[in-house]
Amino acid sequence: MIEHGAGDRDDSAPEPIGRESDGAAGRRDAQPLSGWLAIALVTGTSAAVLVLEILAGRLLAPYVGVSLETFTGIIGVILAGIALGAWAGGVLADRVDPRRLLAPLLILGGALAIATIPVVRLLGEASGSGGGPRILFLTTFGFLPSATVLSAVPPAVVKLQLRELATTGATVGSLSAWGTAGAIFGTFFTGYVLVASAAVTTLIISVGLVLVLAGIALQLAFGVRQRRELLASVVVVAVTTATAAGVGTPCETQTAYYCVSIVSDAELASGRTLVLDDLRHSYVDLDDPTHLEFWYVRRLVDAIDLWASSSDAAAQTTTPAEERAIDAVYLGGGALTLPRHVRATRPGSEQVVFEIDGDLVDLVVDRLGFVSGADIDVVIGDGRLLLRDLPNDSADVVIGDAFGGRAVPFHLTTRDFVDDIDAVLRDDGIYAVNVIDGGGEQFLRAHAATVSDVFAHVVVVRGPLAVRGRRGNSVIVASQRPLDAEALADRLRAEIADDQDETDQDETDQDETVNGDVLAADRLDDYLDGVRILTDDFAPVDQLLLRAG
Repeated sequence: MIEHGAGDRDDSAPEPIGRESDGAAGRRDAQPLSGWLAIALVTGTSAAVLVLEILAGRLLAPYVGVSLETFTGIIGVILAGIALGAWAGGVLADRVDPRRLLAPLLILGGALAIATIPVVRLLGEASGSGGGPRILFLTTFGFLPSATVLSAVPPAVVKLQLRELATTGATVGSLSAWGTAGAIFGTFFTGYVLVASAAVTTLIISVGLVLVLAGIALQLAFGVRQRRELLASVVVVAVTTATAAGVGTPCETQTAYYCVSIVSDAELASGRTLVLDDLRHSYVDLDDPTHLEFWYVRRLVDAIDLWASSSDAAAQTTTPAEERAIDAVYLGGGALTLPRHVRATRPGSEQVVFEIDGDLVDLVVDRLGFVSGADIDVVIGDGRLLLRDLPNDSADVVIGDAFGGRAVPFHLTTRDFVDDIDAVLRDDGIYAVNVIDGGGEQFLRAHAATVSDVFAHVVVVRGPLAVRGRRGNSVIVASQRPLDAEALADRLRAEIADDQDETDQDETDQDETVNGDVLAADRLDDYLDGVRILTDDFAPVDQLLLRAG
């Protein structure tokens, strides 16, 4: 039997978690942080990661647009950074005094946060086009480093705070809860307050500088005063901040929904193009509101003219069809090109425009010469919700031209919403909607099938690029009364198909003899055969847009 002497160690006896053997018991990491500082570090870094995640969507928008695909890529990459940082932070905290880790992690994380601006903008300009791969490329190089470094802070703090085995669960659970609370705060505060109060560049630089200053203060508070380290940190952050501030932004202004730019037409002094994120959205001629630059806008005007020449509309007045007033509702305003055209060509028309972005409307008034008046009522809000406030049988024409990036917002595509449109339209009314889709036309077909499930008569006007199997605009026209599809085809044949697609910058290979394709009757039935309609419960709009065929 082996007996323990007075100086022998009993290996069966429990030992405090923070105690180190081999002479390490006196190290600084044996002392926990004060409770408030531990909470502040975990909460603050978690909040910073989520602030950057929300702002990532706005920073990437000019290069990849805003879609479900964009946010899927961002969320996935940020989660990867959180996981990687948590693992790496835990490993480092076991090998290095956590007190020596915290300040460098904050300083490096802040510098990397600021660096997201030049990284995304330089790579965004140089990385060409593409969907998912380009989103992952920009997000990985732009935001993965900062998310990883900042996410290494919580495990280092936890390491310092673990003192006794009996309270391990409470300590880890408490700090985890505070970290989650910080993430929640960062999400809501950014989405509801910060984005509307300052430019994205300003917000990212501010977050980065706060982290850097916190790191320097922590380094001094811990008595780690290596002058070279501090000087190097200050130099790195200064250079990073100057670079971020100096890299030009593609946006003239940021609203809560869009990166907005207004581009002058080099060939027409009075021409202006409204660019939202990475798409040329609208075109207006400041001197001539009847000028219609884009192919899809002319098709929407065709739909209005189709209604005006119908027998019911003609019976109501002796005014020529091309001047007949209409009651129109627009889902999406943009630069208000179409309402201006109707105001100029159809005096006496009553028009209601639903636009979700109030800042964009202000910009259109200030920079694009729109003059508000009693004949055009611009209402700020979501079109689906606002449409319910309109009386039944009150509109001759409803125009759908609302986009979130390249996609029509899914809740504006479903059968449930098309039912609401049908209720607002008069018996002979027309619904016309602009659709962007890729070469497979999976979304266009699904949207047309959904509209056909509500309206008795539907015509699909495929755009010039759609006919060639490329991404471009098409227009769906629907009514409960018969539609003159041949009249729409005649208008296509009367136009020259050059420089007409606002969603494709390379139009040099367009065949000028083809201006689209009109599908109706049996051809439309074949086109829509077997297509599943969209409902509030099933509307995978973004996924349909990604399908090649």
